Amino acid sequence: EGLAIAIVAARFNEPIVEQLIEGAMTTWQRLGGLPESIELHHVPGAFELPLACEALAATGSYSAIVALGCVIRGDTAHFDFVAGECARGLMHAGLETGVPVIFGVLTVENEAQAQERADPLRMNKGGEALEAAVEMAILARDSRE
Repeated sequence: EGLAIAIVAARFNEPIVEQLIEGAMTTWQRLGGLPESIELHHVPGAFELPLACEALAATGSYSAIVALGCVIRGDTAHFDFVAGECARGLMHAGLETGVPVIFGVLTVENEAQAQERADPLRMNKGGEALEAAVEMAILARDSRE
């Protein structure tokens, strides 16, 4: 009660990310979250998640931010740069703003792993990220009181 959550989702690997969003939204409803207390924002890819999350956190309007995306290893070093910098940037955004920023970005070897982890009826990593956001938002709120 009283929490406001922002989800920032990458459009790259959209079919996978849409499942993460579905898992997060379903979990929000299951936890009793109000529909008007959760917002969804999109960015081009995982590399853009940190800036968007930091900007939203800096508004002071959200109890927590959930970053959702999917980076699948390919034949080049691109995966390492994108996944690593995304993780570092999201951690930085949370530390800089004091708002919990949750890393809900799949970093997988192949599409089969991504499908398994994203599916709300299987591993439901989107739902897990939302649960982490709620837990951290409550912890942050209680520590300020």
